[in-house]
Amino acid sequence: MSEDWGAVLPVVGALLGALALLASGLFAARATRAAARMTTEAQRATAVASAEPAQRQADLATFREIRDGLERKLERHETRIDSLTSLVRAFSWYVSELTGQMRSHGIEPPAPPDRIVEYNRNGN
Repeated sequence: MSEDWGAVLPVVGALLGALALLASGLFAARATRAAARMTTEAQRATAVASAEPAQRQADLATFREIRDGLERKLERHETRIDSLTSLVRAFSWYVSELTGQMRSHGIEPPAPPDRIVEYNRNGN
């Protein structure tokens, strides 16, 4: 019987060794897949982090372009408002002169529009 065990033990040992090798191979494959997945996630996070400064620079450039455009537009509007204000003042002076001439010749000028009366009353 000991001869039987002598023949069976190497076979059982070989089977156990093969089984252990298979189990360790499966474990290693699972660990390798997990490591690959983690590496992929780390690379993706690195790419996002690397792209962020470039995106901020692009956002800043866009912001500056918008700001510069708005500043130019504001400057044009301010120039136009100054021009219109000057025109209204000159026209007001001219109408005042004509009104004075009409009165000096005995002609009563028509009453000013309501908007002018309102402006003269409260300045708005």
